[in-house]
Amino acid sequence: MDNCIFCKIAAKQIPAQIIYEDDDLLAFNDINPAAPIHFLIVPKKHLATLADCTVSDTALLGKISLLAPKLAQELGCGYNVDANGVGQGGFKTLFNTGPDGGQEVYHLHMHVIGGPRPWRRSLA
Repeated sequence: MDNCIFCKIAAKQIPAQIIYEDDDLLAFNDINPAAPIHFLIVPKKHLATLADCTVSDTALLGKISLLAPKLAQELGCGYNVDANGVGQGGFKTLFNTGPDGGQEVYHLHMHVIGGPRPWRRSLA
């Protein structure tokens, strides 16, 4: 994927504010944040969309899903339950898939969006 911006970020050809990296994944701050906390989790393996994933990508998708709350917690928008059982905090996760799904970069990525409200931007 010679012209994929996220592949270039993963290869360190384009700079990004990286907040996490391992052998399979990279997480970095969104350059156009919709909320006080807005980062992306991308696999280093190029997959164009969520619709392109197969059963062989199950572990990778699970890893992305488990990393999101860990990083959200570290960055201050984790979901917690107090001693009375009342939930507080939280974040939104989002995969845009295809043109009607609002996908702009065709490399699979999860948006993690959080922080104190009243941030509201159309990312439903």
